[in-house]
Amino acid sequence: MASPRVSEAALGHRNLIEFGRALTRWASKGALEESGGAVLCAGGSWLPVVANSAYRSDDSLRGPELVARADAFFATLARGYGVKVRSTGADDDVRRACEGAGLEPFGQPVPEMLVRAPLPEHPGVDGVDVRVVVDESGVDDFVRVNAEAYGTYGMPAEVLPELFDEVRTFLEDPAAHVVVASREDRPVAAAMTFASDGVASLQWVGTLPAERGVGLGALVTTEATNLAFDYGASSCSLQASPMGEPIYRALGYETLYHYTEFVRWPRPSGR
Repeated sequence: MASPRVSEAALGHRNLIEFGRALTRWASKGALEESGGAVLCAGGSWLPVVANSAYRSDDSLRGPELVARADAFFATLARGYGVKVRSTGADDDVRRACEGAGLEPFGQPVPEMLVRAPLPEHPGVDGVDVRVVVDESGVDDFVRVNAEAYGTYGMPAEVLPELFDEVRTFLEDPAAHVVVASREDRPVAAAMTFASDGVASLQWVGTLPAERGVGLGALVTTEATNLAFDYGASSCSLQASPMGEPIYRALGYETLYHYTEFVRWPRPSGR
Protein backbone atom coordinates (compact mmCIF):
# COMPACT_ATOMS: atom_id res chain seq x y z
CA MET A 1 0.00 0.00 0.00
CA ALA A 2 1.33 3.43 -0.93
CA SER A 3 2.11 6.00 1.72
CA PRO A 4 -0.92 8.15 2.64
CA ARG A 5 1.30 11.21 2.22
CA VAL A 6 1.29 10.67 -1.54
CA SER A 7 -1.51 12.71 -3.09
CA GLU A 8 -4.37 11.20 -5.07
CA ALA A 9 -3.19 13.12 -8.12
CA ALA A 10 0.33 11.71 -7.79
CA LEU A 11 -0.96 8.17 -7.29
CA GLY A 12 -3.17 8.48 -10.37
CA HIS A 13 -0.23 9.65 -12.45
CA ARG A 14 1.96 6.83 -11.14
CA ASN A 15 -0.79 4.38 -12.03
CA LEU A 16 -0.80 5.73 -15.58
CA ILE A 17 2.95 5.12 -15.82
CA GLU A 18 2.56 1.61 -14.45
CA PHE A 19 -0.19 0.94 -17.00
CA GLY A 20 2.27 1.99 -19.71
CA ARG A 21 4.77 -0.55 -18.38
CA ALA A 22 2.06 -3.23 -18.39
CA LEU A 23 1.21 -2.55 -22.03
CA THR A 24 4.77 -3.55 -22.94
CA ARG A 25 4.21 -6.97 -21.30
CA TRP A 26 0.82 -7.66 -22.87
CA ALA A 27 2.08 -7.44 -26.45
CA SER A 28 4.56 -9.56 -28.40
CA LYS A 29 6.01 -6.39 -29.98
CA GLY A 30 6.28 -4.55 -26.66
CA ALA A 31 9.53 -3.04 -25.39
CA LEU A 32 10.50 -1.11 -22.26
CA GLU A 33 13.51 1.03 -21.48
CA GLU A 34 13.76 2.49 -18.01
CA SER A 35 16.64 4.28 -16.31
CA GLY A 36 17.53 7.61 -14.76
CA GLY A 37 13.92 8.64 -14.30
CA ALA A 38 12.82 8.00 -17.89
CA VAL A 39 10.16 5.32 -18.53
CA LEU A 40 9.88 4.61 -22.26
CA CYS A 41 7.00 2.28 -23.03
CA ALA A 42 6.48 0.72 -26.47
CA GLY A 43 3.27 -1.28 -26.75
CA GLY A 44 2.34 -3.73 -29.46
CA SER A 45 1.30 -1.20 -32.11
CA TRP A 46 3.08 1.48 -34.12
CA LEU A 47 0.43 4.07 -33.17
CA PRO A 48 2.02 6.86 -31.09
CA VAL A 49 -1.17 7.72 -29.18
CA VAL A 50 -2.13 5.06 -26.56
CA ALA A 51 0.52 2.54 -27.69
CA ASN A 52 3.88 4.33 -27.31
CA SER A 53 4.56 6.72 -24.44
CA ALA A 54 7.42 8.51 -22.70
CA TYR A 55 7.10 9.30 -18.99
CA ARG A 56 9.39 10.42 -16.24
CA SER A 57 9.27 8.76 -12.84
CA ASP A 58 11.69 11.27 -11.31
CA ASP A 59 11.06 15.00 -11.67
CA SER A 60 14.78 15.69 -11.44
CA LEU A 61 15.02 14.45 -15.04
CA ARG A 62 14.55 17.60 -17.08
CA GLY A 63 12.18 17.85 -20.02
CA PRO A 64 14.80 18.19 -22.80
CA GLU A 65 16.59 15.04 -21.60
CA LEU A 66 13.32 13.07 -21.51
CA VAL A 67 12.50 14.08 -25.09
CA ALA A 68 16.04 13.35 -26.31
CA ARG A 69 16.00 9.89 -24.76
CA ALA A 70 12.53 9.17 -26.13
CA ASP A 71 13.61 10.26 -29.61
CA ALA A 72 16.56 7.87 -29.49
CA PHE A 73 14.60 4.89 -28.10
CA PHE A 74 11.59 5.09 -30.37
CA ALA A 75 13.76 5.77 -33.44
CA THR A 76 15.29 2.31 -32.99
CA LEU A 77 11.74 0.91 -33.31
CA ALA A 78 10.82 3.19 -36.25
CA ARG A 79 7.96 4.57 -34.17
CA GLY A 80 6.64 7.83 -32.88
CA TYR A 81 5.45 8.36 -29.31
CA GLY A 82 3.37 10.54 -27.03
CA VAL A 83 4.17 12.55 -23.90
CA LYS A 84 1.34 13.38 -21.48
CA VAL A 85 1.77 16.74 -19.77
CA ARG A 86 -0.20 17.61 -16.64
CA SER A 87 -1.91 20.98 -16.26
CA THR A 88 -0.81 21.19 -12.60
CA GLY A 89 2.49 22.89 -13.44
CA ALA A 90 4.53 19.82 -12.50
CA ASP A 91 5.38 19.20 -16.16
CA ASP A 92 5.90 22.76 -17.40
CA ASP A 93 9.51 22.02 -18.38
CA VAL A 94 8.36 18.93 -20.27
CA ARG A 95 5.76 21.01 -22.10
CA ARG A 96 8.39 23.54 -23.16
CA ALA A 97 10.73 20.74 -24.25
CA CYS A 98 8.02 19.10 -26.37
CA GLU A 99 7.12 22.38 -28.02
CA GLY A 100 10.76 23.23 -28.64
CA ALA A 101 11.46 19.81 -30.16
CA GLY A 102 8.53 20.00 -32.56
CA LEU A 103 6.14 17.53 -30.93
CA GLU A 104 2.53 18.35 -31.78
CA PRO A 105 -0.42 18.66 -29.37
CA PHE A 106 -2.94 15.90 -30.07
CA GLY A 107 -6.61 16.86 -29.74
CA GLN A 108 -7.94 18.76 -26.75
CA PRO A 109 -6.68 18.47 -23.16
CA VAL A 110 -8.04 15.31 -21.54
CA PRO A 111 -9.53 15.40 -18.02
CA GLU A 112 -7.98 13.21 -15.34
CA MET A 113 -11.01 12.16 -13.31
CA LEU A 114 -11.32 10.28 -10.02
CA VAL A 115 -13.85 8.67 -7.71
CA ARG A 116 -13.12 7.81 -4.06
CA ALA A 117 -15.85 5.27 -3.34
CA PRO A 118 -17.84 2.59 -5.17
CA LEU A 119 -20.48 3.91 -7.54
CA PRO A 120 -24.20 3.39 -6.89
CA GLU A 121 -25.39 0.09 -8.30
CA HIS A 122 -26.47 0.39 -11.93
CA PRO A 123 -30.07 -0.71 -12.63
CA GLY A 124 -28.88 -2.65 -15.66
CA VAL A 125 -29.88 -2.60 -19.31
CA ASP A 126 -32.71 -4.82 -20.52
CA GLY A 127 -31.45 -7.97 -22.20
CA VAL A 128 -27.82 -7.34 -21.29
CA ASP A 129 -25.62 -9.43 -18.99
CA VAL A 130 -22.22 -8.42 -17.61
CA ARG A 131 -19.45 -10.90 -16.84
CA VAL A 132 -15.92 -10.71 -15.51
CA VAL A 133 -13.45 -12.01 -18.08
CA VAL A 134 -11.55 -15.13 -17.00
CA ASP A 135 -10.56 -16.80 -20.29
CA GLU A 136 -9.14 -16.15 -23.74
CA SER A 137 -12.55 -15.91 -25.40
CA GLY A 138 -13.42 -13.11 -23.00
CA VAL A 139 -10.25 -11.23 -23.90
CA ASP A 140 -11.14 -11.66 -27.56
CA ASP A 141 -14.58 -10.15 -26.87
CA PHE A 142 -12.99 -7.22 -25.01
CA VAL A 143 -10.57 -6.58 -27.88
CA ARG A 144 -13.18 -6.85 -30.63
CA VAL A 145 -15.62 -4.50 -28.89
CA ASN A 146 -13.00 -1.83 -28.31
CA ALA A 147 -11.47 -2.16 -31.77
CA GLU A 148 -14.84 -1.26 -33.24
CA ALA A 149 -15.73 1.29 -30.57
CA TYR A 150 -12.51 3.29 -30.91
CA GLY A 151 -12.82 3.26 -34.67
CA THR A 152 -15.13 6.20 -34.00
CA TYR A 153 -12.01 8.23 -33.18
CA GLY A 154 -10.15 6.97 -36.24
CA MET A 155 -8.12 4.29 -34.47
CA PRO A 156 -6.99 1.62 -36.95
CA ALA A 157 -8.70 -1.73 -36.39
CA GLU A 158 -5.43 -3.60 -35.85
CA VAL A 159 -4.31 -1.56 -32.84
CA LEU A 160 -6.31 -3.33 -30.11
CA PRO A 161 -5.43 -6.87 -31.27
CA GLU A 162 -1.76 -5.88 -31.38
CA LEU A 163 -1.85 -4.36 -27.88
CA PHE A 164 -3.25 -7.51 -26.28
CA ASP A 165 -1.81 -10.41 -28.28
CA GLU A 166 0.03 -11.90 -25.29
CA VAL A 167 -3.34 -13.10 -24.06
CA ARG A 168 -2.16 -15.47 -21.34
CA THR A 169 0.15 -12.83 -19.84
CA PHE A 170 -2.74 -10.36 -19.82
CA LEU A 171 -5.11 -12.83 -18.20
CA GLU A 172 -2.60 -13.77 -15.52
CA ASP A 173 -1.77 -10.18 -14.57
CA PRO A 174 -3.28 -9.68 -11.08
CA ALA A 175 -3.49 -5.93 -11.65
CA ALA A 176 -5.86 -6.16 -14.63
CA HIS A 177 -9.58 -6.94 -14.47
CA VAL A 178 -11.96 -6.86 -17.45
CA VAL A 179 -15.74 -6.84 -17.75
CA VAL A 180 -17.75 -7.48 -20.91
CA ALA A 181 -21.46 -6.77 -21.44
CA SER A 182 -23.34 -9.02 -23.87
CA ARG A 183 -26.77 -9.00 -25.45
CA GLU A 184 -27.92 -12.51 -26.38
CA ASP A 185 -24.33 -13.74 -26.14
CA ARG A 186 -23.10 -10.97 -28.47
CA PRO A 187 -20.49 -8.68 -26.83
CA VAL A 188 -21.65 -5.05 -26.99
CA ALA A 189 -19.58 -3.13 -24.41
CA ALA A 190 -16.44 -3.60 -22.31
CA ALA A 191 -14.14 -1.95 -19.79
CA MET A 192 -11.11 -2.78 -17.67
CA THR A 193 -9.38 -1.59 -14.52
CA PHE A 194 -5.70 -1.63 -13.66
CA ALA A 195 -4.35 -1.46 -10.10
CA SER A 196 -1.09 -0.19 -8.62
CA ASP A 197 0.01 1.41 -5.33
CA GLY A 198 -3.36 0.67 -3.71
CA VAL A 199 -5.34 2.64 -6.33
CA ALA A 200 -6.83 1.72 -9.70
CA SER A 201 -7.64 3.26 -13.06
CA LEU A 202 -10.42 2.66 -15.55
CA GLN A 203 -9.15 1.86 -19.05
CA TRP A 204 -10.55 0.97 -22.47
CA VAL A 205 -14.24 1.65 -21.94
CA GLY A 206 -16.02 1.02 -25.22
CA THR A 207 -19.49 0.39 -26.65
CA LEU A 208 -20.32 -0.79 -30.15
CA PRO A 209 -21.55 2.21 -32.18
CA ALA A 210 -24.88 0.52 -32.97
CA GLU A 211 -25.49 -0.05 -29.24
CA ARG A 212 -24.85 3.46 -27.95
CA GLY A 213 -27.41 5.59 -26.19
CA VAL A 214 -28.99 2.94 -23.94
CA GLY A 215 -26.67 3.16 -20.94
CA LEU A 216 -24.09 0.48 -21.71
CA GLY A 217 -21.14 2.80 -21.12
CA ALA A 218 -22.46 3.69 -17.68
CA LEU A 219 -23.15 0.01 -16.98
CA VAL A 220 -19.65 -1.30 -17.71
CA THR A 221 -18.06 1.76 -16.07
CA THR A 222 -19.99 1.06 -12.87
CA GLU A 223 -19.24 -2.66 -12.92
CA ALA A 224 -15.52 -2.20 -13.62
CA THR A 225 -15.09 0.65 -11.14
CA ASN A 226 -16.76 -1.27 -8.35
CA LEU A 227 -14.72 -4.35 -9.18
CA ALA A 228 -11.60 -2.26 -8.55
CA PHE A 229 -12.91 -1.31 -5.10
CA ASP A 230 -13.80 -4.95 -4.44
CA TYR A 231 -10.12 -5.77 -5.01
CA GLY A 232 -9.05 -3.15 -2.47
CA ALA A 233 -8.48 0.08 -4.39
CA SER A 234 -8.92 3.27 -2.37
CA SER A 235 -9.79 5.28 -5.49
CA CYS A 236 -10.25 4.83 -9.23
CA SER A 237 -9.08 7.34 -11.83
CA LEU A 238 -9.40 7.65 -15.60
CA GLN A 239 -8.47 9.82 -18.56
CA ALA A 240 -11.79 10.67 -20.19
CA SER A 241 -12.55 10.64 -23.89
CA PRO A 242 -14.88 13.37 -25.20
CA MET A 243 -17.68 10.81 -25.49
CA GLY A 244 -17.08 9.34 -22.06
CA GLU A 245 -16.58 12.48 -19.96
CA PRO A 246 -20.28 13.35 -19.41
CA ILE A 247 -21.02 9.73 -18.51
CA TYR A 248 -18.26 9.60 -15.91
CA ARG A 249 -19.24 12.96 -14.46
CA ALA A 250 -22.87 11.89 -14.09
CA LEU A 251 -21.76 8.72 -12.30
CA GLY A 252 -19.72 10.66 -9.75
CA TYR A 253 -16.20 11.01 -11.15
CA GLU A 254 -14.66 14.46 -10.62
CA THR A 255 -11.91 16.22 -12.56
CA LEU A 256 -8.54 16.69 -10.84
CA TYR A 257 -6.57 18.24 -13.71
CA HIS A 258 -6.02 17.81 -17.46
CA TYR A 259 -3.44 16.11 -19.65
CA THR A 260 -2.22 17.52 -22.95
CA GLU A 261 -0.59 14.87 -25.10
CA PHE A 262 2.30 15.92 -27.31
CA VAL A 263 3.05 13.52 -30.15
CA ARG A 264 6.10 12.75 -32.23
CA TRP A 265 4.62 11.21 -35.36
CA PRO A 266 6.67 8.46 -37.01
CA ARG A 267 8.51 9.42 -40.15
CA PRO A 268 6.82 8.12 -43.32
CA SER A 269 8.03 4.62 -44.14
CA GLY A 270 5.58 3.44 -46.75
CA ARG A 271 2.78 3.14 -44.21
